[in-house]
Amino acid sequence: MAPTTSTDLKDLAIRSIHHMAIGSRSEFDDLVHPDGFTRERRAAPPDARGTGPEALYRLCSWLRGGFDDMSYEIHDVIAEADTVTVYCTMHGRHTRPFAFFTDGTNGDIDVDAAFAPTGKTFAITESHWFHMCDGKIIEHWANRDDLGWARQLGWVPPNPIYLLRCARMKRQIRKSLSRIQ
Repeated sequence: MAPTTSTDLKDLAIRSIHHMAIGSRSEFDDLVHPDGFTRERRAAPPDARGTGPEALYRLCSWLRGGFDDMSYEIHDVIAEADTVTVYCTMHGRHTRPFAFFTDGTNGDIDVDAAFAPTGKTFAITESHWFHMCDGKIIEHWANRDDLGWARQLGWVPPNPIYLLRCARMKRQIRKSLSRIQ
């Protein structure tokens, strides 16, 4: 039975936040509408840009691919009609290369920025917004403290050696991206 009360929708939103860090692929079927999408997909790799549970799981896998020890601390949840907002803190450690993507000039996807692993931990505040349909997530978007994230991880201000490591990561990721497009 699909969640219908504001309490049910809040619980669903909270579960989806925690599943970003630890959820399995099958758990996303209970959370995400077949037409569900995230606005965050514009910065994601090609396999996370679609719709439905698989695409949102791929988005989570992209995050997990660069960060270990991910967790979310929920501070507040508000529901109004079919919209739920979750204010939280995301925690993690940057252990593997991480890239942001963008739409290329030819309609393909390009690497916007790539960051070599720093091993540093972070804790950033986020607000997640969900629109629900039929008791599942139909639309998601997030507002994050990206500058705080970048500062905590040493991405800004970068030192020259780190800039070289990131340039090398970007070339490597571009090569692997060109093989799948």
